Parts: sequence; structure tokens; C-alpha cells
Amino acid sequence: MSIYAAYGTNLDPAQMARRAPRSPLLTTGWLEGWRLTFGEGLPADSGALATLAEDPGQRVFVALYDLMEWDEPHLDSWEGADRRDGFGPGAGAACAYRKVTVRARTADMGTVTAWAYVLDAYEGGLPSAIQLGQLAAAAEKAGAPGSYVSDLLARECLPTEL
Repeated sequence: MSIYAAYGTNLDPAQMARRAPRSPLLTTGWLEGWRLTFGEGLPADSGALATLAEDPGQRVFVALYDLMEWDEPHLDSWEGADRRDGFGPGAGAACAYRKVTVRARTADMGTVTAWAYVLDAYEGGLPSAIQLGQLAAAAEKAGAPGSYVSDLLARECLPTEL
């Protein structure tokens, strides 16, 4: 069993059903000692990309999937983890995600070892308002507590154009 910890827009079950259709949702939980942050990756007006950074005392809501081996390459492609020269299918950004091992605490499975994608770039920058909205909607669909969703929506973001 390969357990994948989704924390960004992959929290959305419908999105994961498209990206990894044979990989069922196991449960939800928390990555203790990590925080959600944003890093370089897209042009500045598109916003920074969601990633994780180790940070004692913080935590990130995750959805845990039993990722089947035949779905993993497709998900890697979406996250740019299958190459060092781009981000996402057909994109040409300057960074990609790499995989890290994490421990997630769940109510029904206890503490489990999983893996997550972490942006292979410098931390910094602001997400777009659209990105934050998508991330909050995905978290809500996955069953994140209302306070977690509210905190996401309250984050500083790039100003929107009128």
C-alpha cells in the first residue's frame, strides 16, 4: 500500500478521481509539524504554488489516498514530479514537486506513514485569490473543519484585477 497525502487542490475528491481514478480515499487527517505555504513556480501574476514546510507546532489538513502503482505516474505528471524541466502536463515553469515521506495522524487509522509532494523551489510569494478559493473549496469538499477553511480564505494573496 502506498499512501498519498493530498493537501492542496488534490483534496477535492472529484479532482483526485480524474487524476488517480483507481486510487480510493482512505481517510482524512493531519500532518503535524508541517505548515501550508507557497513557493515560486508560476509567473508572479498567476500566484505562488502551494507546498509544505516543516514547522513544529503547525499542522496541515490532508486527505489520504491508497495510491495504486498504475495511478502514481499520472499523478507525478500532473505535479511535475516526473521531470525536472517543467510543472504539470505540457507546462514549462522553472520548478516541479518532489516526493517526501510524512507521518499523518488520523482518527480511524492512528498515525500512518505517507508521502506528499513538496515544491522544489524557494518558499515565498503569494497565491492568487483564485488559487486560495480553489484550495479552500477543495478542503471543504474533503471535510476539513470550518476553521481550517476560514484560515485559508483569510490568507494574504495577490490583489485581484478589476
